[in-house]
Amino acid sequence: MATLSQKGFLLLEDGTLFHGRLVGPAEPTVAEVVFTTNMTGYQETFSDPSFRGQIVVMTAPQIGN
Repeated sequence: MATLSQKGFLLLEDGTLFHGRLVGPAEPTVAEVVFTTNMTGYQETFSDPSFRGQIVVMTAPQIGN
């Protein structure tokens, strides 16, 4: 289990590596990375069961601001 300050990374199939920090408990995981261009409704995106097992990347710059 990860702690708040533990380092993490995202390794893509093509070998691209992104470093970051883990937030909350985490274990090694394999998942599909998907992108969404939604400008609204991001709450529904994160709770939508069709995204289960996927890493969702929000591409609209306003999300989270």
